[in-house]
Amino acid sequence: MKILYATSEAVPFCKTGGLADVAGSLPPALAEQGAEVAVVLPLYQRVKERFGSQLKFECYDFVDLAWRHSYCGLFSLEKDGVTWYFLDNEQYFNRPDLYGYIDDGERFGFFSRAIVQMLPHFKFWPEVIHCNDWQTALVPIYLKDDGVREDRFRSIKTTLTIHNIEYQGRYGMQTLGDLFGLDHGWADDGTIIMDGDVNLMKGAILCADAINAVSPTYANELKLSYFAHRLENIMRRCEYKLSGVLNGIDMKLYDPAADQRITANYSVDDLGGKNTDKAALQRMMGLREEPHVPIVAIVSRLVSHKGLDLICEVLHDMMELPMQLVILGKGDRKYEEFFHWAAQQYHGRMAVRLDYNEELSMAIYAGADLFLMPSKSEPCGLSQMIAMRYGTVPIVRETGGLKDTVQPYEAWRDAGNGFTFANYASSDMLHVIREAVYLYKDYPDAFSRLRKRAMKCDFSWARSAKDYLRIYANITGQPWPPVAEEPAPVVEEAAPVVEEPAPAVEEAAPAVEEPTPAAEEKPVKKAAKKTAKKTEKKVRKDEKPAEKPEKKASVKKAAAKKETKKKGPAAKDKKEKPAE
Repeated sequence: MKILYATSEAVPFCKTGGLADVAGSLPPALAEQGAEVAVVLPLYQRVKERFGSQLKFECYDFVDLAWRHSYCGLFSLEKDGVTWYFLDNEQYFNRPDLYGYIDDGERFGFFSRAIVQMLPHFKFWPEVIHCNDWQTALVPIYLKDDGVREDRFRSIKTTLTIHNIEYQGRYGMQTLGDLFGLDHGWADDGTIIMDGDVNLMKGAILCADAINAVSPTYANELKLSYFAHRLENIMRRCEYKLSGVLNGIDMKLYDPAADQRITANYSVDDLGGKNTDKAALQRMMGLREEPHVPIVAIVSRLVSHKGLDLICEVLHDMMELPMQLVILGKGDRKYEEFFHWAAQQYHGRMAVRLDYNEELSMAIYAGADLFLMPSKSEPCGLSQMIAMRYGTVPIVRETGGLKDTVQPYEAWRDAGNGFTFANYASSDMLHVIREAVYLYKDYPDAFSRLRKRAMKCDFSWARSAKDYLRIYANITGQPWPPVAEEPAPVVEEAAPVVEEPAPAVEEAAPAVEEPTPAAEEKPVKKAAKKTAKKTEKKVRKDEKPAEKPEKKASVKKAAAKKETKKKGPAAKDKKEKPAE
């Protein structure tokens, strides 16, 4: 199966959020399952700076976007069994940041148009193009539009993954033809228009052959107005092609036993290094070095849907508990100012870094004891998976992927891998934080078992890759994964065993036939004797014909038979004596 994965960011080339982690891990996982995979990205400035020397120039062409006729270069890189393509246009992509520009609609309109028009220059013609979020939402639309004129585009199926439906790619009506180069018919039939605006996400949902959300729970939530941001009716209408596939993480990259980014390595069987990492984190963040006080950590964008309002409401109650609090992230100014002020109030017990730093985030995952994610909505979430991988027990609200990955702790049967609460209420969150802190303080053995269960969870991409391959198989009609082929090797191995008796039968055949010549020997000898007698008679009586002696011989035989019947064996013996 040939898959082209279209995304606006991917690790290790460029990253702003979870999409990059998914796009960097899923294609290699698909390739490991046997699919032929290529990924296409914009050639950003930061990609040129870091990987420019490794890129191979393939060709260039011109892309038509409405009235524009723009250059597009194609570069490639082979890595992890995947071909990574980069589309180059310095006017659109030679900028320090990936997003946040006034012409983002035009930039990613060009990117989507270039993906479709540059297909003949790729090393294979894809059977499936896997699109991600609004930045590539125009690809299914352009394929439908071009398919009216060229048959070859009709063979390509499309999948759209919704990572966060809040970002839909909405622009004014005038952009339909002037910016995106689409006929007004796309607006007249309502495919791409919503609330009087062009809505790229809506158009892609209607045009794609399959849609999936990044967790099963989020797929169900998208049918509700609270989560779908006015697209709930469209999602319910397309429910027949909607599914939820849980994201994974790179289990080799996030491995506390081998990670060189943390102070000390450790494993589920030997957690000694975890204490060393905790002490290192406390020194790094300016906290008191108290080994028996749990560190509660937050690594997040500081925005409303991450549930930060709940933390602001009960922060003082939280800090009354025997715990320390670490926050890493940046975002809305009101949250940044609040947490900066709070850290000054609780010096030595609370630390805040209003930034995002990869090394510091890994130090937090490895050194903290509890990880807080009280999200209002969370399509999937990767932080809770990474935290569990490093033995940092999550405290989450039951929404989206958080509900699918974290099972609540149950003391009565010693089960679960974290702490959860259902209602979006600060009192409920505070209750489970208290429960987690006191379990750590008062029941260290139970907390250790909980921590080990969290570390043993399997969040590898192999599981998710199989789910995606099933989606591709459904829309292309190809039997993938090849379930029918699994027993084939067994049948092939058994085939020679079934055929083994065949040679034995062939060998026995001559043995069956052997008596035949033996049985025929007697008539041959008799015939020889008769021939000798005939020759003698010919010598004696040359005048007589050869047939008569044969006639007499047959008459004698008949007479002999009659006598044998009458007189028995004795008479037969007497008859035979004169013959001798």
